[in-house]
Amino acid sequence: MTFPYKLVATDLDGTLLRDDDTVSERTREALAAVTAAGAAHIIVTGRAVPWTRHILDDLGYEGLAVCGQGAQVYHAGEHKLLTSLTLDRQLAGLALSKVEAEVGPLALAASRDGLDGEVLVGPGYRVQEGPLPAVFAEDPAELWSAPLNKVYIQHPDLDDDALAKAARAAVGNLVDVVMAGPGVVEILPLGLTKATGLSLAARRLGLKAADTLAFGDMPNDIPMFAWAQRGVAMANAHEDLKAVAQEITTSNEGDGIAVVLERLLQSYG
Repeated sequence: MTFPYKLVATDLDGTLLRDDDTVSERTREALAAVTAAGAAHIIVTGRAVPWTRHILDDLGYEGLAVCGQGAQVYHAGEHKLLTSLTLDRQLAGLALSKVEAEVGPLALAASRDGLDGEVLVGPGYRVQEGPLPAVFAEDPAELWSAPLNKVYIQHPDLDDDALAKAARAAVGNLVDVVMAGPGVVEILPLGLTKATGLSLAARRLGLKAADTLAFGDMPNDIPMFAWAQRGVAMANAHEDLKAVAQEITTSNEGDGIAVVLERLLQSYG
């Protein structure tokens, strides 16, 4: 059996994962068939390694994963961090002061660097329900006391798109701002995207953008779609991503990844 792409890159939340944080049997089987046909599968997620590792272990996934919005390339089989890019905390602080000057006070959380980096949650930050661990920091200064890969921001009134747009306008060229999911707006090192990390991981495997089929659902997947040969958005995807996708598949609840992979396997099998 042959497959037309040498690399399949999948986002996690809203894409590979169903809404209950599991991967369906159908999708597991489709990915197994694709890898049996000789393609590599790389998970590319905004989650840092500590929030991703348990999913990779459950999948029996032993390859490379791109985590932290491209900041980390992680070898799942060896439980080893291969690359890690940190956010300049001084620049991030300056950027946040510029955002707050425009929109008023923000609630913050911070993702610490490293294999076991905790997510620290500051006063007023609303943590989403679910299995991902977070540590509450009474003193906001704690958020800045160790190297970080990103800072999460929330506003009491602005929605995600409005906050991301306002923050992007305020920070100039100090840092990047991305909307990565419902309630998830992030401050990142300037120039860092999922495409940055994916290109590094692909190079380690001897693969290129032209070899790559990518799946995603949020605006933070736009650079990955621009880099890959083909980008497929889920039916549940943000309109900004759908606008740049070459194809729209069914939702993450409807096995959208499997639908595309099965069709390609059948066409080229």
